[in-house]
Amino acid sequence: MDRDTVVRLAEEAQLRLVRFMYCDNGGIIRGKASHITGLARRMTEGIGQSLAMQAFAGIDALAPVEGLGPIGEFRLVPDPETFVVLPYAPSAGMMFCDLLDLNRQPWGACPRTFLKRQIAEAAKMGITLRAAVEHEFYLAHETPTGYEPFDHSLCYSSIGFDSSAEIIDDILATLESQGVQIEQFMPELGPGQQEISIHPADALRAADNVLLIRETVRGVARQYGTLASFAAKPFLDQAGSGAHIHFSLWSGSSTSQESRNLLYDPAGRGGISQMGYAFIGGVLAHLPALLALTCASPNSYRRLLPHFWSSAYTAYGFDNREGAIRIPSPFWGREASSTNLELKPADHSGNPYLALGGLLAAGLDGIRRQLDPGEPVDVDPGNLSDDERARRGIHRLPESLSAALDALAADEMLLGALGAPLAPAYLAVKRLEAAYFADKSPEEEARQHFYKY
Repeated sequence: MDRDTVVRLAEEAQLRLVRFMYCDNGGIIRGKASHITGLARRMTEGIGQSLAMQAFAGIDALAPVEGLGPIGEFRLVPDPETFVVLPYAPSAGMMFCDLLDLNRQPWGACPRTFLKRQIAEAAKMGITLRAAVEHEFYLAHETPTGYEPFDHSLCYSSIGFDSSAEIIDDILATLESQGVQIEQFMPELGPGQQEISIHPADALRAADNVLLIRETVRGVARQYGTLASFAAKPFLDQAGSGAHIHFSLWSGSSTSQESRNLLYDPAGRGGISQMGYAFIGGVLAHLPALLALTCASPNSYRRLLPHFWSSAYTAYGFDNREGAIRIPSPFWGREASSTNLELKPADHSGNPYLALGGLLAAGLDGIRRQLDPGEPVDVDPGNLSDDERARRGIHRLPESLSAALDALAADEMLLGALGAPLAPAYLAVKRLEAAYFADKSPEEEARQHFYKY
């Protein structure tokens, strides 16, 4: 896919506008749109955007960040490989963008560029990360008093399948038309809660897919007079929605015949390689700080509770759904290709480029330092005594966004990986959001997060 191909496809689809979209530090998908008549040149020269937008929080207020004010701009320059037609929006298409400075160089505050840097660091070590996210979300109706779940079906029930069948079929058909390969769908635990799992992709495409699915699900649901929310805890008395990250490490290009899954070792404990355990060690070591990127809203921490299958401790284990990292059972006959790890403390309020980039940076640090994650945990870590958790090096995850931001501010490795101005801008944006919701009721917090994600 190149510029000329995109222009041709846009003209054939009789598009009027093509959206140039990106995900900001607040986890909000934003952008501008080019009219079809200027699309060719806009794809080269980009669309201007104020530098201040990377200091814009999810509450539409500017955080004080040096250099990110009313002076100066960056350019939204789209990646042609991400072009899609939007069937749910009249005469519209969309691409995801890199943020470039006026010297046509990647801007240091660009989250997508941050992920590209971590991909390049992994490539130096002969590693390619492939990932896919479990997309959990609620379908709901807006009422005069708030939001009501779309239905009251039970987890995995046939009633749930039937209730949302028409909307889900349209969502899946739209995703398929946009090049997304669907793996599974199921009605989830909460009333009106759904889950879509897709095929893994290399890290950059995996992050793009997160945004594409958020946009598509919400856009299609809207055509049915229904709202879709990816917020972590949209209903305080119901199950939370995660964006669990499944990932694997591959030698060289993961699509080549010679590539192999570096997590898999048939002689290793549980079939996991030494590299895999070191990667786990790195993620666990940096997890309190990483949480600020993967669970990036105040609402996130109403989901991360002991005994809620969302993880609340720095523990890992085989098929342990209370562990922060689960090692899923591989599929019969596909052990080598299906071995993967699952990071559970992640939701859709996190910018996926920052979440995957931070995950990769933490894991690579574990490989470089050969960090030992300790013994896998085969019980719910919340059922262990405080003394037993301390003996095993298991710690409670941060219980608020502010606490996670404190951990990130103290993590020199992750701060260095993020770099400037991305790291200070991100911290400032998230501090502003945390402060804004500090005196809000849980109900008000849930209401405001419902429609943003």
